[in-house]
Amino acid sequence: MVRPGWGLPSQWGPPCFLGGPSPRSRGDHCPDPSRLQMLCGCRLAVCLMPDPASPCASCFGCHVTRGHSEWLAWVDTGGYPHWKGQVLSSNELHTLYEGLQLNSVNQYDYVLTGYTRDKSFLAMVVDIVKELKQQNSRLVYVCDPVMGDKRNGEGSMYVPEDLLPVYKDKVVPVADIITPNQFEAELLSGRKIRTQEEALAVMDMLHAMGPDTVVITSSDLPSPRGGDYLIALGSQRTRHPDGSVVTERIRMEMLKVDADFVGTGDLFAAMLLAWTHKHPNNLKVACEKTVSAMHHVLQRTIKCAKAQAGEGQRPSPAQLELRMVQSKADIENPEIVVQATVL
Repeated sequence: MVRPGWGLPSQWGPPCFLGGPSPRSRGDHCPDPSRLQMLCGCRLAVCLMPDPASPCASCFGCHVTRGHSEWLAWVDTGGYPHWKGQVLSSNELHTLYEGLQLNSVNQYDYVLTGYTRDKSFLAMVVDIVKELKQQNSRLVYVCDPVMGDKRNGEGSMYVPEDLLPVYKDKVVPVADIITPNQFEAELLSGRKIRTQEEALAVMDMLHAMGPDTVVITSSDLPSPRGGDYLIALGSQRTRHPDGSVVTERIRMEMLKVDADFVGTGDLFAAMLLAWTHKHPNNLKVACEKTVSAMHHVLQRTIKCAKAQAGEGQRPSPAQLELRMVQSKADIENPEIVVQATVL
């Protein structure tokens, strides 16, 4: 398998499914690296363009098999005035997966999915995940249910509305970890979040739908530290051999950055996957490392972007591309600058 090299420029090449372990990647960072399959959307599928998730996973020693739902001429659509490309159909996705089966390279420990706009494509992803779980009952499926967000307090979907019932009825029930923002958590649960108590109740509802780990990656809940901080909440259920279930809940307050970045959700999901792999029963530590690494990447990005834009000028989308290569050390071993509070 070929994996993205950290020393390469941002254009890492065309999208493709790749199979087979690389002698170079085997054991680079850990003695038994996991194989991570990514059936991702245009932003999450780093295989198709310089996206955060795949190099982040490779950084932790994962073998990455990469797929995409859209081939775009730009890194992502966000912020750019124009984009060109083609949309991958569910049948084409199935054909790609058949190629993995024929070559016997469809055994995985993790599946990570993100943005897509087609409900049949999303349903095909679910079918593939179910088949992979039949082969490996310990497979962990991480889903970033990308559907929309809030702007100035008002939520709106930026995918077709017919994807919502597919997420609710098919995707979330087979997911082990989900990373919705507040608006997406409200859509999935059918309940509004106005207080921390309501957020905890929504996470309980999402647990009941299937996932043992739920992280609301951002919210507009008020922070006692002021309006410059963003609240994230997490909940993890751990099942013990005696049948008992323990739930750990955490809260994090992150300093906002005044810029419109693209790919932060992808990066968050990939790093949460990596850190929950290393700390499977410690959501507090996994989230502290994830959010702290996010902080370092965004601070480095905005500093470089402002320097490129010039004094008094707002950085362009191209200048705000996440500085992933430059942040390799922070992703692998972040200095903890965001502490999680256990609730």
